[in-house]
Amino acid sequence: MAVGLELVSDRNTGAIRDLDRLLAGMRPSLQEGRYAFTTLPPDQTMDPTKVIASIREAEGLSMVLAETDALALGLPIAFVAAWITLEVHSDLAAIGLTAAFSQALAQAGIGCNVVAGAMHDHLFVPVEQAPEAMAALQALQEHAAR
Repeated sequence: MAVGLELVSDRNTGAIRDLDRLLAGMRPSLQEGRYAFTTLPPDQTMDPTKVIASIREAEGLSMVLAETDALALGLPIAFVAAWITLEVHSDLAAIGLTAAFSQALAQAGIGCNVVAGAMHDHLFVPVEQAPEAMAALQALQEHAAR
C-alpha cells in the first residue's frame, strides 16, 4: 500500500504514526522485575520462551532475559534494566517518537535501550532509575496531551 505523509494511522492495524497522538497516548507502563542484557555463547542453546528480546550479532545472540533466568543459566550480564512499555500502538514507520522520549530521558540523565515490537516500543532503563524514567515519560505525555 502506498503511504503518504498525511497518514495518521494504518486502517488495517490501528497503528498510529502521528507524533502528537503518539506522545499524548504513550501510557508508559513499568513491568515488574529486573531484566538482563546478555550474550548466549555459540555452543549454548536457549529456551525461546525465556527470551524477552534478541538480535543476532557477530559475537553471538544478544538477548534480554529476566535477570533470574540469566543468573540461573550462568550467563554474563552486561546491563540490568527495568522494562517500560509504551502502551500506545505505534506504527513501525512513525517518525520522531524514539527521538522525543530519548531526549526526555537524556535531559533527566537516564540512559535508554529501545526495542521496537510490532505493536509497542519497549524501553530498558537502568533499574535504579526506573521511577525517574517513569516520571520523565509521564511528564512528556502530559505536555503532549495539552
